[in-house]
Amino acid sequence: MISGIFQFEFLQNAFLTGIIIGALAPLLGVFVVVRRMSLIADALSHVTLAGIALSLLLEKRFMALAGLNPLYLGMAFSVAGSLFIERLRNVYRHYQELAIPIILSGGIGLSVIFISLAEGFNTDLYGYLFGSVSAVSRTDLWVVVAVFLIVVLTVILLYKELFLLSFDEEHARASGIPSKWIHFIFIIMVAMVISVSMRIVGILLVSALMTLPVAASLRFANGFKQTIFFSILFGEISVIAGLFLSYYLDLAPGGTIVIIAVGLLVTAILIGKRKKTKWGEGK
Repeated sequence: MISGIFQFEFLQNAFLTGIIIGALAPLLGVFVVVRRMSLIADALSHVTLAGIALSLLLEKRFMALAGLNPLYLGMAFSVAGSLFIERLRNVYRHYQELAIPIILSGGIGLSVIFISLAEGFNTDLYGYLFGSVSAVSRTDLWVVVAVFLIVVLTVILLYKELFLLSFDEEHARASGIPSKWIHFIFIIMVAMVISVSMRIVGILLVSALMTLPVAASLRFANGFKQTIFFSILFGEISVIAGLFLSYYLDLAPGGTIVIIAVGLLVTAILIGKRKKTKWGEGK
């Protein structure tokens, strides 16, 4: 595969995209897990699927849209879904967790409708569901790079605010932090990362890459920054090893990456130090 990376553009695209996603997904995943919003990735991934299915339907029905990249409409649906989640969290202030299953159900419903209108699955949709190395284009790579730069820069600039809101929202508000806008920015970043991750791990598996490395890192980390470091490390190991194994063993890349992440988690549970972290993780 190493020699192939220097020869074939699709392998270059897949490898570089995988490395970026391997860092991006766990980076935001740490904040998602700490906020106890792990299921938000599942909800937004299904909303993204609805956008992808609609894009493929439009491409099939209208020849003028044949060159439309489904990634764009999928990202638009994901961002819209994230905004609806925030809106519903405000509507159901005492039952904020309801926002996620509502959007999840809506995303599944729209996906089924669009898929049925398109008269079933096709190869393109299958690749978006479970990941496809060969389907990663150079355009997809540049979109991922752009999202990477936006997310990393935003996390660096708003690290203190994101940290405080994740652990003590009431104290953060009392300190004058504009929590509403920070939540708004954060959930849009999550939506963007989920939508760009689908080419490598697939829509149905992207939430695993956002949560499993974080779960493994919690067994080793002594603080928040260490958790971020180990999460990104485990994410990169999962992606790189998964891409190599899927290439040599002719396996689905998304499933291979997730299984390796599960293996890392199990290993971390078995040999990790059971130290208490700042948010109550311990023996």
